[in-house]
Amino acid sequence: MFYFHNDYSEGCCPELLELLQQTNLEQTVGYGEDPYCAKAASLIRGLCGDDQLAVHFLVGGTQANLTVIAAALRPHQAVVGAVSAHVNAHETGAIEATGHKILGLPSQDGKITAAQIQALLDKRQQEGNLEHSPQPKLVYLSQPTEYGTMYTLAELEQIAAVARANGMLLYIDGARLGYGMACRGNDVTYRDLARLSDGFYIGGTKVGALFGEAVVLRNPAIAEDFRYFIKQRGGMLAKGRLLGLQFYGLFRDGLYGRISAHAIDLADQIRDVLREAGIPVLVDSPTNQIFPIFEDGMLAQLEQAYLFTFMERVDDTHSAVRICTSWATAPDAVQALCAEIRRLTAKT
Repeated sequence: MFYFHNDYSEGCCPELLELLQQTNLEQTVGYGEDPYCAKAASLIRGLCGDDQLAVHFLVGGTQANLTVIAAALRPHQAVVGAVSAHVNAHETGAIEATGHKILGLPSQDGKITAAQIQALLDKRQQEGNLEHSPQPKLVYLSQPTEYGTMYTLAELEQIAAVARANGMLLYIDGARLGYGMACRGNDVTYRDLARLSDGFYIGGTKVGALFGEAVVLRNPAIAEDFRYFIKQRGGMLAKGRLLGLQFYGLFRDGLYGRISAHAIDLADQIRDVLREAGIPVLVDSPTNQIFPIFEDGMLAQLEQAYLFTFMERVDDTHSAVRICTSWATAPDAVQALCAEIRRLTAKT
């Protein structure tokens, strides 16, 4: 069985495993105050072109999201994002558990627009009685989105402008950021993310690390006392050096970019074969997530050897699934999948 259902099935890059082994018996202070966390934070600040950024390492994406949002918002304030946003659809009410409502905006491709955000704010003003409903305060975006799509630089600038004009914060979830940075057509840099957002995170769990995300904060109002929020929300790891060490390994010589490009190259091969075979997609995405719509009989045959994630029933005879490549995907597995798609479509 070949696994294409997610991008975090394997452990971690061999280079990181070797680095963990080499430093295993070193003694350092705990709770993210060790030299490796400091080195990794410095590398990330350099990548973002801002020495004043606060960088913290958390275990996972949900922990990063709920901790940043808890630190950013007052109790009566709400998050604005796509209905498909990870915080809205796949975090079991973690944000609501911090006391903050999520205001979901409709989206076909995982993206929301500056115009949608402004329309939400305008409608609220027109209705009046502002204190009787949660105050929209933070815009949540994913880059890439849950559908593998990417915000362009122009789109991010427009959203950031609307947020700032209305006294809102902008936070960007980068669980798969490496794959987004490596995809064809991307025009957004780390410097852009740091400049336009109040905070974002660089995903490690889905991009080569055993676990861990790097939270990058530009806004001092969120960064102030942030370690208290990490501790209170259960996100402070005693062996924090394990997080910093991995990000040090990912960014010291460009490993993060290389492994991300590997996943994109293989995803593009699958995309090309789907296009050649005339198989439509639910959402046209340029990253490591692909969403083909297969005829039921063809899908049943593919699933004998390949594991995908079911997305939705499209009609009586077709279903959309998600195919994921990752830093660890074997080229042989992709070649086999492509060959099988060609074989099955040639029979019809």
